[in-house]
Amino acid sequence: MIQELINRYVTVSFQVHKKAESLIKCQLGNDLTNDQHYILRYMFNSGSCTSTELAEVFEVNKSAITAIISRMADRGLIERTRDENDRRVVYLTLTDEGKDLYQKAQERIHYLVESIITQFEEPEIKAFINTYEKLAQVLDNKKLEEREE
Repeated sequence: MIQELINRYVTVSFQVHKKAESLIKCQLGNDLTNDQHYILRYMFNSGSCTSTELAEVFEVNKSAITAIISRMADRGLIERTRDENDRRVVYLTLTDEGKDLYQKAQERIHYLVESIITQFEEPEIKAFINTYEKLAQVLDNKKLEEREE
């Protein structure tokens, strides 16, 4: 029984992840990659951050974040500012162009998600989101356990 549930989970997790990423990419078009969109979203919500913080949040190497940030800075979406007290620290903030691009992309993604979740009844949506949030917490706890070992 547990093996069947595991197989179902792995299969549906893969399908949902791949299809959702593809649908989001369609909404973003050639303006942004999915990774760039997630970074813009994080920065929009946090105000400012460092590349080290982004690497930790997205659980990737700092070099990968640096490459993405450099491309985004070259496009005028992100601005780098050195800390006046510690020149080694570089703060990243969105430019007005970055904020505008993020908000336009977010509108398109909002309509996409709305078109999907409105196919369910409100209690189903709430139950699903509650379960999904619980899964996120379980995964966070699992990650903490791994770090402690």
